[in-house]
Amino acid sequence: MNRIDALFASLRARHRKAFTAFITAGDPSLEVTPHAMRALVAGGADLLELGIPFSDPESDGPDIQAASMRALDKSSPTRLADVMAIARAFRAHNQDTPLVLMGYVNSLLAYGIEAFARDARESGVDGAVLVNLPIEEFHEIRPVFEREQLSAVFLVAPTTSEARAAKIADEASGFLYYVSLKGVTGAAHLDFDDLAAQTMRLRALTDMPIQIGFGIRSPQAAAQAAPYADGLIVGSALVKRMAELERTPEDIPDALQHMAGEFRAAIDRTSTH
Repeated sequence: MNRIDALFASLRARHRKAFTAFITAGDPSLEVTPHAMRALVAGGADLLELGIPFSDPESDGPDIQAASMRALDKSSPTRLADVMAIARAFRAHNQDTPLVLMGYVNSLLAYGIEAFARDARESGVDGAVLVNLPIEEFHEIRPVFEREQLSAVFLVAPTTSEARAAKIADEASGFLYYVSLKGVTGAAHLDFDDLAAQTMRLRALTDMPIQIGFGIRSPQAAAQAAPYADGLIVGSALVKRMAELERTPEDIPDALQHMAGEFRAAIDRTSTH
């Protein structure tokens, strides 16, 4: 049982929802990112998603796109090897919080799948979300992930058919990432009636933990969405706040810890599903 599985087992036993926080590696700098990660955990994040900067995103909204560009548009752009170094720096202070890398399979192919899985495990990474990897192609990667005990998290969208959602649930591990709307990360409006129906549909297919992302921009939205899932993923709101503090990066950890605390409190106020 890796850290992700252990986390959700513990949360379910305590009737508690997961709060997953996303930030982009190398934004605003390689030095700041591990401090930002530790601040998010101090504020109440149960699981961290660390974005791998990528130049041609398919699902990232404007805030996360801009974060990737800030991480890449430097004399020394943030590379996947740097992301691994950030993970190691975080693990030097935290051995318990699950850490998932989120990005595009292009980056792994350039790095090498075998090398990625090995280095990820050795750096303390617990899994990966590969946004543009079709489930049909996962069979080539699965043995490598299984050998290194890495979870493979897949996205399910509102437009995903029931048959395809069942196939994804059979192949995935760690948790299912439910995309709460038809659009990119950070979109503003959630249809909570549809969210209830869609997550109920997924629960009929699998007992794997379900986390909701792509539209949780405020503590209020988190409180409304929490009853329908095992956890919530917050990214754009955190990344946007970091961008606002780009000129005073020393203020970022405190700001993120405060924001994480607000989301944590909102999620904890909701009743269980």
